[in-house]
Amino acid sequence: MLDILIKSAQYPDYEKGEMLNGDIGIKDGKILKIGKVTESAKQVISAEGKVVSPGFIDIHMHEEDFINEGERYVISEMMLKMGVTTCLGGNCGLQHQSVRSFKKTISRLGGAPVNYMLLAGYNSMRTQAGMGRYEETPEILVSEISKKIKKEIEDGAFGVSFGLEYDPGITFDEVIKVLNELTYDDIFVSMHYREDSAGSSDAIREMIEIAKVSKKKFQISHLSSCSAMGQMKDALKEINDAIVENPKLDYDTYPYNAFSTSIGSAVFNEGCFERWNKSYEDILLTDEPYKNCFCDKELFVKARSEHPQMLAVAFVMNEEEISEAISNPYGMIASDGIINNGNGHPRAAGTFPRVLGRYVRETKCISMINALRKMTFEPAKRLGLNQKGQIQEGFDADLTIFDPKIIMDGATFEDITVAPIGINFVLLNGSIALKDGKLINDRLGQFISSELKKNYT
Repeated sequence: MLDILIKSAQYPDYEKGEMLNGDIGIKDGKILKIGKVTESAKQVISAEGKVVSPGFIDIHMHEEDFINEGERYVISEMMLKMGVTTCLGGNCGLQHQSVRSFKKTISRLGGAPVNYMLLAGYNSMRTQAGMGRYEETPEILVSEISKKIKKEIEDGAFGVSFGLEYDPGITFDEVIKVLNELTYDDIFVSMHYREDSAGSSDAIREMIEIAKVSKKKFQISHLSSCSAMGQMKDALKEINDAIVENPKLDYDTYPYNAFSTSIGSAVFNEGCFERWNKSYEDILLTDEPYKNCFCDKELFVKARSEHPQMLAVAFVMNEEEISEAISNPYGMIASDGIINNGNGHPRAAGTFPRVLGRYVRETKCISMINALRKMTFEPAKRLGLNQKGQIQEGFDADLTIFDPKIIMDGATFEDITVAPIGINFVLLNGSIALKDGKLINDRLGQFISSELKKNYT
């Protein structure tokens, strides 16, 4: 007997490049049968008129901060509610806690709302080593940090991330030295660019060169917040040409015309408004005592001085360029979700439904199957998750069932707690984790450790 039988499913077949129809039988956490399934099941789900997708895989988000915000799940519950079943934290060079500590906390909490993976955050380790954001790191210290990154990888990290814009003192040579010391097969590297807007062309060329020289699997992070200020066409041409030459290169992007980061970061240094052709009034603060307040000069300066860790939202990107980044043949969808004290940007709670509602159904800038491919198959392949990201017999039964006629994000810039609509079920490891937007079992996820092997040849 099957555990779950999903009847009359419409699902993506990425090999054929089309949506197919059939039943999906699940047993022991795996997809056992696809097609006309006649076996009985303990539970039957009708998917008539719905789409059954592999669970969405968020290749770029920022994990729970168990050390500073307590041992509770917030952002990962938001992930589950929008159909995400697996996500990768530790991006932009920022890692809230060590892999070992993170794994222990998840185990102590009896599982997680999603399957979690982590990167080692270079900037966080650099800061812990006493380096200021504008200082160049001595070579001996680079080697010491590289050893710590190796330890994180041995503990299960999938690779390393960098945030060049956050610590401008990080040089090209420093990055190359770190990556050269990480002699692992198939290591994953993500990078937050050095500069956006007018500086994005040089920033993208630098990342393309790092990918080429290092020969690592390389992800350009959240392209829209780098180049959606008038530079997207040139950026995409540059990246597309580079991917043809170096298939280990790719990028991710999110479907909003505003980015978010801490108000005290170097992103908001002098000259930013001139670079964006925007003003203080385009910056929204997200936490008390200034939650939902747009800035003027006085408030901007005060927040940066007194609340530097507060997340701010900057409305500086162009909608049409967001669409270009999403619809490009290359690239993946990712949330870049980050929150503090439960507050932040709505992308942490609405990214994937927003793509399917706004960009697939409403504006039709991308087809359903290509959108799903960018949310499931491509990130799974990128991360070496060989049993996820496709609906095939023998694959993990991580599935998201949604209504394509109504699916849409609910979270707003004023209230990110509003859940999306149109997601009927989320199955995680073969069990129902969410039904009609409500959590059924929020501890089905586990920490996925990498199995990177050192390459000494």
